[in-house]
Amino acid sequence: MQHSFPTLDHAGLDLVAQQRQKVLRNTYWLLALSLLPTVLGAWIGVSTGITAGLNGGVGFIVFMAGAFGFMFAIEKTKHSAMGVVVLLAFTFFMGLMLSRLIGMVLGFKNGSELIMTAFAGTAGVFVVMASLATVIKRDLSGMGKWLFMGVLVLLLGSVINIFVGSTAGMLAISTAAIGIFSAYMLYDIKQIIDGGETNYISATLALYLDVYNVFQSLLALLGIFGGERD
Repeated sequence: MQHSFPTLDHAGLDLVAQQRQKVLRNTYWLLALSLLPTVLGAWIGVSTGITAGLNGGVGFIVFMAGAFGFMFAIEKTKHSAMGVVVLLAFTFFMGLMLSRLIGMVLGFKNGSELIMTAFAGTAGVFVVMASLATVIKRDLSGMGKWLFMGVLVLLLGSVINIFVGSTAGMLAISTAAIGIFSAYMLYDIKQIIDGGETNYISATLALYLDVYNVFQSLLALLGIFGGERD
């Protein structure tokens, strides 16, 4: 007995490809837009010093509670226009949380240069990973669980280092974070290209977190190694 399986014709395959390209295009546009509230949040944080007191365990708790609260809200609203609003509010919050590190780096004589270098480095990593995602043909979905385990180890290390306050620990965590979240960029973009992620708001959230963590970690390393005192 012969079994027949439904197959997509050329028109169907073209439609699937167009839909995936649309998700990728919308994701890139929203990711670019999300950087504006981030910059605004960071600027307000630095200007007002509103986050200056959020150090140590208190800062970590506020950050985690705010971040997971927003991510839960984004997941609930991702199928409506409200999802975009919540996502942009989240990126403003993340900018505020980044302002302490930016304020510290701006305390160096070459602080502005370090921030621009971290931004350029992050953009470079993104371009490389986006390019790799378009040429790699193999399925990378198996990377997900290993990367998630890596993030859990990073979180544990970060919590321990809050109490230890080790510069060497911060160097190790920042270096590992750059590697893990760069790989996450490749994984997340490939998921969109392969049709594993079809919601552009969820896709933007994932890529935003990758970009944010690479930038933050690069900036921390540059501040430690390249910061010039007056």
